Amino acid sequence: MPRIDPTARVADGARLADDVEVGPYCMVGPHVELRSGVRLISHANVAGNTIIGERTVIYPFASLGTPPQAFFYRGGATQLLVGADCTIREGVTMNTGTEDGGGVTQVGDRGFFMGYCHVAHDCRVGNDVVFANQATVGGHSIVGDHVVLGGLSGVHQFAQIGTGAMIGGLSGTRGDVIPFAMVNGIPGRLTGVNVVGMKRRKFAEQTVRAVRAAYRELFFGDGEFKGRIESVDKQYGSDVAVAQIIAFIRAPRRRSLLPPRKDKEDETE
Repeated sequence: MPRIDPTARVADGARLADDVEVGPYCMVGPHVELRSGVRLISHANVAGNTIIGERTVIYPFASLGTPPQAFFYRGGATQLLVGADCTIREGVTMNTGTEDGGGVTQVGDRGFFMGYCHVAHDCRVGNDVVFANQATVGGHSIVGDHVVLGGLSGVHQFAQIGTGAMIGGLSGTRGDVIPFAMVNGIPGRLTGVNVVGMKRRKFAEQTVRAVRAAYRELFFGDGEFKGRIESVDKQYGSDVAVAQIIAFIRAPRRRSLLPPRKDKEDETE
């Protein structure tokens, strides 16, 4: 049977696995599912049509599954889906989706969400992400796997952040960020390749070199951007990481690609 502190409130209809722990003063709504190994430390609020994946731990004053902060939300039974093995620290907020945005906010596995982060309605957040304190992603954003958002950073609604990218602290990102890029500043600009992140994930040195060469050619090469894309594809497209960058650039998007800083080619030097 779930271990539920006597001060907690678990509504009729909530589905709790047998080994779930619900700590003091937590609130669990009637349409919530807490899967095996989930722990609510204390004072956590889980509401709405929300599923929390296996072994995820939720710390005090986090509020998950509350209605989207959107004027056009009409009160529909939209969802929040949170993956397995996530750590959700104090004060984090994650909203359900909207009817016009697909109806689902989705967060992947093994995410680490530090204090007071926010995941807005209809976002799709990948696996193995790190959101430092007070990082915020606006509605309909797409955040790839292994992305790191620095403290107090913000991602504009409808933006896409490619896999392995890192957004520096205090940065504001208004456009789409190619995979494996570094972003810094307000407004945010590309400042090079996330070499440290790639090495931590044990990418081969050859791949790191190919991504850096592709970055330089794409943003600082000669000729029109379209031609540079084709050139990079021919020279480096056989590399899986570079192929991800090319596919990202060629994909349809709501926002334009985030440009680089012009005063410094590559901070990873």
